[in-house]
Amino acid sequence: MIVVGIETSTPRTSVAIGTERELIGRVAVAGAARQESVTPALHQLLAWTGIDLRRVGGIAVGTGPGLFTGLRVGVETAKTLAHVLHAPILGIASLDALAYAARHTHKRIAAVIDARRGEVFSATYMAVPGGVVHDSEFMVATPSQLVAELQALAGDVLAVGNGAMLYRHELRELDTVEVGTQLTAHPDAAALVELALPRFELEQHDRLFDLIPLYLRKSDAEIAWDQRARGAAG
Repeated sequence: MIVVGIETSTPRTSVAIGTERELIGRVAVAGAARQESVTPALHQLLAWTGIDLRRVGGIAVGTGPGLFTGLRVGVETAKTLAHVLHAPILGIASLDALAYAARHTHKRIAAVIDARRGEVFSATYMAVPGGVVHDSEFMVATPSQLVAELQALAGDVLAVGNGAMLYRHELRELDTVEVGTQLTAHPDAAALVELALPRFELEQHDRLFDLIPLYLRKSDAEIAWDQRARGAAG
């Protein structure tokens, strides 16, 4: 089975193609996801790998949490592909994909994505044979709140993601926390493919029209509207 993965939750968009035997190809593009970047990246990857789009049997997409516009573009692109190809679709939390890339550690994993406005999206995970399982809820918090959450954990922590790198000075105040590198700064479409393949083989997938991004908070436009509305009411 050939699966396409699309990940757009951070300022680095990635697209990957793989099967249960191998990762066939992957491309990453810097900059916020736009329709005019995701679709061309996919078609370029198909051209490089010689894969006919009609052979794709499943679509995996990162659902966030992450940047509002990027998530909307990624999820809508994935849903359009699944609809056109009559292929199953599976949404996977972008924090799950981020943690999966760091699964070979013996430490607890904190996946941390920059949420902007001085906040981060995060969750903690334990490595298990073949992958990771999260042992906390997805949350949006300030760096100081994240530090407090990690301080309460027993044992050492590996913090990965662009949020961890951005607030590495705050996190390194804890002797128990190690901050990852650029290699684990962003969720990757290749991880989505790896995570989705066994679930597709078990015929586990999402209903196309039920699949939505995981935002966790309002968009900047909604927040600005609320502020204007409160100002008008006052």
